Amino acid sequence: MKKSLIILFSTLIWLKLSAGDEFCGIRNTTFNAGELITYNVFYAVAGIYVNAGTANFTLSLDKINNKPCYHVVGDGKSNPSYDWIFKVRDRYESYFDTSNLQPMKFIRNVDEGGYKKNENITFNQETNTAITTSGVFKVPNCVQDVLSSVYYARNIDFAKYKVGDKIPFSMFLDNEVYDLYIRYLGKETVKTKYGKFKAIKFKPLLVKGTIFEGGEKMNVWVTDDPNHVPIRIESPIVVGTIKIDMMQYKNLRYPLSSLESFR
Repeated sequence: MKKSLIILFSTLIWLKLSAGDEFCGIRNTTFNAGELITYNVFYAVAGIYVNAGTANFTLSLDKINNKPCYHVVGDGKSNPSYDWIFKVRDRYESYFDTSNLQPMKFIRNVDEGGYKKNENITFNQETNTAITTSGVFKVPNCVQDVLSSVYYARNIDFAKYKVGDKIPFSMFLDNEVYDLYIRYLGKETVKTKYGKFKAIKFKPLLVKGTIFEGGEKMNVWVTDDPNHVPIRIESPIVVGTIKIDMMQYKNLRYPLSSLESFR
């Protein structure tokens, strides 16, 4: 049960809207270095939600081989009161090009109830390859990692789509390329633990795994303002339901104009 909860740390990160070739070279207009967003992770059985963990995402400027890049760090951990049941300490990092938002390096260090995994990927945009400890893998043009894709996606112009449209993307993880999509569901008002927002809603196509079933069962809401900040993620899991709500933010590029009222 606790593991189901923690998978959501990865899901928030993994939650990606990124893009196919039509979005190659997209430029950042939605976020600035210095941005910090904090989420609470809630787990529910029989409609009762408990706060089981937190996730923080920080964005800064950096350089790789003297090339400017954004450096995003995502840290997820279970709350101390749950550590004795299932202790989680996850850290994800992505370095992506400031000029086109394409990934340059991805690092994953997870410790989930004793299960540990370390992953280090270097992306080469010129050769369309991803280099890991297992070898060199061919990847599609404009492929994303699980963390860079979130920030890439925030720059998508949703006004170009109709309700029901699919937005394709490719992601590289665990030495594999996944060709997926999100389905745009339009706009609506959503009440979160933080407040009431005007939001854009969509469903990502999930890969079948041990916790999540494949298909379009997860719902995601992002702010209907120029920031496009993810404010809620909701999904059934094998036992119960997971809900992630944005609870704190700093240094957004624009005012959070989608916020209609506090909780």
